[in-house]
Amino acid sequence: MYRMQLGFALAAAIGAGGWWTPGQELASLQVAQDAAAPAELPPPAALVGDPADSLYRAAREALTRREFRRAADLFARIGSQYPKSGYAPDALYWQAFALYRVGGTAQLREARDALRRQRERFPDAATKGDAAALDVRIQGELARQGDSQAAESVTEMAGQFAEPPTPPRPPVPAEAPEAPEPPEPPDHDGDDRCQDDDNDTKIAAMNALIHMDSERAQPILKKVLARKDAASVCLRRKAVFLISQGGGEGAEEILLASARNDPDPEVREQAVFWLSQVGSERAVGALDSILRTSKDRNLQEKAIFALSQQESSRARQALRTYAERTDAPEHLREQAIFWIGQSGAPESGAYLRELFGRIKGEELQKKILFSVSQMGGAENTKWLIGVARDRTRPVETRKQALFWAGQGGAPLADLSALYNTMDDREMKEQLIFVYSQRDEPAAVDKLLEISKRDPDPELRKKALFWLGQSDDPRAAKALQDIIEQP
Repeated sequence: MYRMQLGFALAAAIGAGGWWTPGQELASLQVAQDAAAPAELPPPAALVGDPADSLYRAAREALTRREFRRAADLFARIGSQYPKSGYAPDALYWQAFALYRVGGTAQLREARDALRRQRERFPDAATKGDAAALDVRIQGELARQGDSQAAESVTEMAGQFAEPPTPPRPPVPAEAPEAPEPPEPPDHDGDDRCQDDDNDTKIAAMNALIHMDSERAQPILKKVLARKDAASVCLRRKAVFLISQGGGEGAEEILLASARNDPDPEVREQAVFWLSQVGSERAVGALDSILRTSKDRNLQEKAIFALSQQESSRARQALRTYAERTDAPEHLREQAIFWIGQSGAPESGAYLRELFGRIKGEELQKKILFSVSQMGGAENTKWLIGVARDRTRPVETRKQALFWAGQGGAPLADLSALYNTMDDREMKEQLIFVYSQRDEPAAVDKLLEISKRDPDPELRKKALFWLGQSDDPRAAKALQDIIEQP
């Protein structure tokens, strides 16, 4: 069973989309990442009298609500505060799982450390099989973000299986934050509070009224949204949708009031989403207001996504302002940067390149590198190569710039010429990895040249390793010649 789990994890880590394709749709990427995933919820609390019982319940509840950062922190507290708790062995696994779902290089490395601690301290933990599979998936995610050592590790592990599910291939990079999923039009059949004939009748009446006379309907819907009682939750969820569809004077203000003040989180989040569908400058102003003033992080995330869907200079400026806010959560600033890069606005590339020089935080800078690479163009790839050359930058940042320059279509001639100008082995290793991800014959030529002539034997080995992953017949011939040497 353990071997099968590990094999499925390797399949997900190295076969999620073929060779590196950073332009792949985010939805497809998520399907690949979730392939062969373990159960996403820990078992219910069952250790009566355990000192960590209430903490475990809170952590499980946070995971149920997809509050992954909070869940990770709570599971971590179980081990640190109650190391002898019966929940402690598996808490490390669920901490790692929650961090994996948060994503981001730092969180993935933190998750990997949690799994290592579980192996060392609790080798017989009930979740050890899932933990081994998750460890491989984390290595795959790190490889997708341009970590050549992680990619090499995943590929080598795949070789341990006689019949792997798919041929070993480098996985797809996933440095981009996951696109927020906008809520769908309300459908509350699964909510116990909505299993009520009276509610159904009222919703049907509201629906009919908005189609007959939206002007008459708006004051009625506004009164529905002014209610705060639990019995009207389903009606309020439907009302925010109908307000957005009816439009009319004041629709933006009504939705904004619900987004700010409704006690039900789903009503608030749907109000933000439907604000984005109104498509007016007043709606953009309302979304900007939520982003600037709300303390609800989930709501801010929805507002960032909603603003990214607006063809408005004011919306783009709101995202830029938020990306520069030092008091905002870093993961939300990363999302703002991602959506700025996806906007397609011609000035976005210049803005992000300029922001890179001012912004603090390595993770934020990496997100800018990714976003700039997605825009393509000679100016952007030239800038990425310039960052890679800059010896005043941290090595990890320079490696990321190299990787995304290669993925962004930087001319192979420029990347090849870069090799001899690098005096750092780590940067040369990254360049070898970048060459291995390009399909051009010239990339194989460069790897062959390094494997034969580089004075550093370790770099020659690296080049040979990646040649072994190539389909080019010249690579196979070169490896055969080396093996048959007397």
